[in-house]
Amino acid sequence: LCSFSSCSSWLPQRVLLRGSHWQSSLLGFRTSLPVRAQPKKKKKVDVRKEQAQKERMKKRLKKLEKAAPELIPIEDFITPLKYSESNRVRSLPALSPEESERRVLLLKKWCLFKQKQDEAEKKAIKALVESQQEALKELQLESEELYQAAILRDEGLFPFERDGPSYTPALPGYDPPEGKCIDITKVYTQ
Repeated sequence: LCSFSSCSSWLPQRVLLRGSHWQSSLLGFRTSLPVRAQPKKKKKVDVRKEQAQKERMKKRLKKLEKAAPELIPIEDFITPLKYSESNRVRSLPALSPEESERRVLLLKKWCLFKQKQDEAEKKAIKALVESQQEALKELQLESEELYQAAILRDEGLFPFERDGPSYTPALPGYDPPEGKCIDITKVYTQ
């Protein structure tokens, strides 16, 4: 059977191709005894069982096709009942008449301050526009070319950003806390 080495052992035998006994080649020949085992028995398939299984699957598919697809609820449109209740859990502390009066006066002072600030800003803008128009008229009398160059749009001005007036004045030295965002979105699978 085996011409390379004695095949008396059940373990695979190595055929040495190099002269050295401590080095082995991956390309070397390996011999092993043939394994004598019986072939596996074929599973007997029952035709009736197989057809019954196919019928069950067809019935399931028909049921799934008939049933309307389950809609995934949109959490944003559903208001939980606990939020629709009108009862407040935490009651506000009752303000003394002096404190409520102080708050009303503070709000009036703040409105007056913002009104004066807005009027001063409008007055300054109006004065600047008037002086600009006057300067443009003078420039037009001097040189028409310079006037045309002056009224061209300056593309470097856009995009224009401006912080508008806030409802309350900023507190000096206030360090706002950084918030956390926790994703609680539910994932639905069909």
